[in-house]
Amino acid sequence: MKVEHMEITLSTKHRRELINITEVVEKFVRSVNIKNGICLVFVPHATAALLCNEDEPNIREDYLKLFERLVPEEGEYSHNKIDNNADSHLLASLLKSFLVFPIKDYKLVRGTWQEIFLVELDGPRDKRRVIVLCIGVQ
Repeated sequence: MKVEHMEITLSTKHRRELINITEVVEKFVRSVNIKNGICLVFVPHATAALLCNEDEPNIREDYLKLFERLVPEEGEYSHNKIDNNADSHLLASLLKSFLVFPIKDYKLVRGTWQEIFLVELDGPRDKRRVIVLCIGVQ
């Protein structure tokens, strides 16, 4: 059994945004020489998340509108007495902190339109981390 990991570090520019990290993850999967296994993508932050969906400008905009409808940035939240980012924590808890993909024949398996996104919910941030862990056989 082979285990390989990497950390992606990136900066965000907006309070809420979606950043496509698919190419970086796929490049890593190709480099680790694992024929069959799994790839875990994990974000170690309480105010960020991950999602897997189509990378199309309108759906990105729709996600941002959905986030605002579900948990408005200017809502009255108790946590805002401490730190003015309760909406970010609440949205992150509704989304995912990890995604798991199969690796088959040295490639990440995903649907035609499935791209991997870091979802920034409390930006801008100088340093957001994404951990990628691949486990499998050669």
